[in-house]
Amino acid sequence: MSAGASIKAILWRDRLIIAGGLAALVALSWLYLADIARSMHGMHMEMSSPHAHAWGLSGFLSAFAMWSVTMVGMMLPSASPMILTFSSLERCRSDARPFARTGLFVLGYVIVWTAYSALAAFAQGVFQAAAVLSPMGASMSPYLAGGLLLVAGAFQLTPLKYACLDRCRTPVGFLMAEWRPGSGGALKMGLRHGAYCAGCCWALMALMFVLGVMNLLWMAALAAFMLLEKVVPAGHRVGRVAGVLLIIWGASAVASVL
Repeated sequence: MSAGASIKAILWRDRLIIAGGLAALVALSWLYLADIARSMHGMHMEMSSPHAHAWGLSGFLSAFAMWSVTMVGMMLPSASPMILTFSSLERCRSDARPFARTGLFVLGYVIVWTAYSALAAFAQGVFQAAAVLSPMGASMSPYLAGGLLLVAGAFQLTPLKYACLDRCRTPVGFLMAEWRPGSGGALKMGLRHGAYCAGCCWALMALMFVLGVMNLLWMAALAAFMLLEKVVPAGHRVGRVAGVLLIIWGASAVASVL
């Protein structure tokens, strides 16, 4: 086997291992969320739901854990092209510890979204205290739902949205510009990528409160849309059309109670 063919075989093996690991993490996350949703739909939903209890530290921690797992299940698929590209470049550049450094890159990405999860859990507590969320975490206020839709729609039309999206859509360009050597560099690059991804998708993730934090179909639709924005050639156009539709939806929700 030639040297070139050997390198290609190694890169394919790496990609299969890493893609399999990511798929397993995403699948486990969705299974966990499906189990929670099933229990909350049960006969004793009001008693078993952590969101139905008086909000305190235990309620925050339950929501934080749920949001953290949600972020893994929803955001890792759209980050996979960047992660796989990083692993290939790491193998070609150093050939020393590609799996360990890829793990650190993913860790940096997850740290950013875990911080977002803490903010989302806090927001859920505020909304819960204001009695504007159902036990399934869906808005019961047209003003809350409409406001979130309007904010998300408006953000879809801003230059900041697409500055962040561009960094997520071009894995090779991002990594070549942001490359840092070693394990510490891998973690820093993961943090940077997570920051750009959160900057791109934070408003869309907040839309979880519109139809329900535990609405699995809504979660899947949002995750699929964020993946679509990042991988299809017309991602910018798709995002802007979605922004207009979200604004119309939000305005309709608010107008319905005026």
